[in-house]
Amino acid sequence: MDSRERILAAVRSATRDAIDPAPTRDYRTEVDDRELAGRDLVELFVERVDDHRAEVHVVDTAELPLRVGQVLGAHKVRSLVVPHDVDARWLSTTHARLVRDDPSVTAQQLDDVDAVVTGCAAAVAVTGTIVLDSGPRQGRRAITLVPDLHLCVVPAEAVVGSVPEAVRRLDPRRPLTWVSGPSATSDIELDRVEGVHGPRTLVVLVVR
Repeated sequence: MDSRERILAAVRSATRDAIDPAPTRDYRTEVDDRELAGRDLVELFVERVDDHRAEVHVVDTAELPLRVGQVLGAHKVRSLVVPHDVDARWLSTTHARLVRDDPSVTAQQLDDVDAVVTGCAAAVAVTGTIVLDSGPRQGRRAITLVPDLHLCVVPAEAVVGSVPEAVRRLDPRRPLTWVSGPSATSDIELDRVEGVHGPRTLVVLVVR
């Protein structure tokens, strides 16, 4: 018997009568009053998104098209990729060249556009995280990873308190992308570098 077999035999002997422990489900699944500190979920979400160095604004429905145009103009966006089912009203004040999402649009073509505008599947207040699942008004996952700027429209009703609450809303069979601020890494000498593996700039418009 070699060393490997002796080790495995010892493990089998030690665990022969062991009983698999029952998994616990007593972890916290909702945000408590201490975290909210008198604020509503949207206020907490906005604060946490700002902590991630993203640009975030709260707007009303009527104001949304104007703010979309203002943001795109401020960032000098000349070309824009959008999901095929995006609300046309969101784009009514921009003069940027529009590219409709389609499987035929290649990664190289996406790299040639300045920005992407999408909706979202859910948003998490306590972490300031946006969740995309390629559902309505979101398009393919690729369109939110290649362009340098991502403008995400977040309806207030999509904001939940905690990650477990968001998970309950999501279909695990869909391709999920969890976004907490602009793409960034500090792998090299702890220097923060943005835009390495996703959009360098994230702008969030929360619609009340």
